[in-house]
Amino acid sequence: MKIVTVHHYDAFSTIPNMGNPAGVVVEGDQYSEIEMQAIAKQVGFNETAFAQKSDKSDLRIRYFTPGHEMDLCGHATMATIYALKTKGLLEDKSRLTIETKAGILQIEIKEQKGKIHITMQHAAPQFKAFNGSKTKLAQSIGLTEEAIHPELPIVYGSTGIWTLIVPIKNLSYFEKMTPQTANFPDVLDEMPKASVHPFCLEAFDRNADMHARHFSSPYSGTIEDITTGTASGVMGAYFAEYIDRAAQLPKTLTVEQGQELEKDGRVHVHVKNVEGKLNISITGTAVHVKELKVHI
Repeated sequence: MKIVTVHHYDAFSTIPNMGNPAGVVVEGDQYSEIEMQAIAKQVGFNETAFAQKSDKSDLRIRYFTPGHEMDLCGHATMATIYALKTKGLLEDKSRLTIETKAGILQIEIKEQKGKIHITMQHAAPQFKAFNGSKTKLAQSIGLTEEAIHPELPIVYGSTGIWTLIVPIKNLSYFEKMTPQTANFPDVLDEMPKASVHPFCLEAFDRNADMHARHFSSPYSGTIEDITTGTASGVMGAYFAEYIDRAAQLPKTLTVEQGQELEKDGRVHVHVKNVEGKLNISITGTAVHVKELKVHI
């Protein structure tokens, strides 16, 4: 039996137990894929990340939900980079690359007023049409079709991980949402393993541009993500593609998430035009909460 040290960090917040929890295993090379999956299942967070050596980048990160491995995870990336930086394991680098199953991505680290801010490049945005039933989709998150914004499209979007972007009319619907995640695969005909990400253009914080919730695929072993980095990146691309195509770029949008779960996360999404194509990155931070001991 092995005893594994897993560090609990909360991402997208500087206050413990207010952001999105992630497990971080600093010495991830010590464990097999089966062991990493077993560790993530015991930890129980939406994602547990394993930092590893890479022959392609400065480091490799692998991400596991309790149910399966993910190609990429925004909040677990924030937690991992924050952990390595504060533990002195990044050789004072302010720029580095990470190898993920979504590709090799750029990371930038800035320290301002004693706080560490991490900017993470996302994969190139992709969108695909949703052709399923709006009625069944609304029912799968505990609403009626009336709640869905009539003028904005429902689309699958990815900046590294596919999720279904569902525009909602206003903020009043979000506390009413009760996800029936077991029904998602039947509703999401084109991508049965995708998550569902409802959002609106109202927010509790007057300084935020959008509000969202994120409901996990039933295959992941979790129900809801508190604050979602990858899906927030998709929201930035969605904004430029479908909401305001005339927007002056570069533009930074602030996404809030977690209020319905008595949490409070913030993701800053940077939308740029690089050689005629959308370029997405996000900025956030993290905070250490405690050490966990896991037996495998």
